[in-house]
This record gives sequence, structure tokens and C-alpha cells, in this order.
Amino acid sequence: MIIRDYVSILQQRLSSKRFQHSMGVKDTAVALAKRYGANIHQAEVAGLLHDYAREIPTNLLLQKCEAFGIVMSIADRCDPIILHAPLAATLVKAELAVDDKAICQAIALHTTGGMGMSLLDKIIYVADCIEPHRHYPGVDKLREVAQEDMDLALLTAFDHSIVYLVEKRSWIHPNTIAGRNQILQDMNNE
Repeated sequence: MIIRDYVSILQQRLSSKRFQHSMGVKDTAVALAKRYGANIHQAEVAGLLHDYAREIPTNLLLQKCEAFGIVMSIADRCDPIILHAPLAATLVKAELAVDDKAICQAIALHTTGGMGMSLLDKIIYVADCIEPHRHYPGVDKLREVAQEDMDLALLTAFDHSIVYLVEKRSWIHPNTIAGRNQILQDMNNE
């Protein structure tokens, strides 16, 4: 399949708002890939398809994850909407024949982040936070940081997500904490 095919499928699969978000993430991911020397095609596909499973109802998310053998933690079961990321990675492989491990990993990590994130993983995580349709306090500053330093942008995005979740008294996924700690350690060792 080519990008045009993916766009057509997403247009039929997602609401108009979610489709526009996905297009925004795609465009932002491509721009960041150019800025940081990542693979542009992988960024385009991962950015476009990252929310492929986002509008699957929560009860079906859990059923589909179980059917595909996706390992779920307590944090996943307490906040199942984050499972749309690993499920999307599985579904784009099964339904769209996306067989690129780097693309699938970036899609799988876009909600929580984690340890050992590749440049592509970081780009998709940050692009999801800053695409042009996102509006929240601090997003303009994060957009600026993303143009200067990808690791600092990722750390800032993690911080923003954690503060948001604490204020909502929601679960913080252990992968987010582990990813934040690792990027902080990596930055301190440079």
C-alpha cells in the first residue's frame, strides 16, 4: 500500500476530528524527521497510522488485545484507552500489511513511551503532542523545544503528561516513568 491508500482507509475508519489529528501528526512527524535526520517514510506512515485503533470502544479494545495476545499490565487495565497504541501496531500489521518493525514500535509506544526509545519513537510521541490541532497550555513552548532538541522535547512532553495525569488523579503508566527517567539519565550523561 502507499500513503494515499492509508489516508483513504483512515478517512473511512476515523471521525473527521481524529482523521485531521492523524494528518497533523503525519505532517509534524515528517517535519521532525527532516529536522533530525530520521527516515521520512517511516515517520509519515507511523504518524498517519498511530491512532488506527483509537476509536475502538474500550470493551472491544480489551477483547481484541486479549485475542491478539497483547500483554496487559494493571495500569493498562485501569486506563484501557492507552491500549489503542499496541493494538494499532498489531492491527496495521495484520490488516494493512505494515511489516516494518520500527514503524510498529513507534505506533505501539506513542501513548506511554518507554525505555530505549528510538529516534522514530521519540518523533511520533512528540508529534502526537504538538501537531497543529493540539491546543493546551504549554503546547507552543513544546513546539519550540521540538525544533531545538528532540530529547528535551520528549522529556518536556513526559513531564507535561505526568503532571496532567497527577492533576486528574489518574494512573501513570510505568513505561512513561521509565522512559522519562531514562531520557533524563541519558541527557545527564551527555
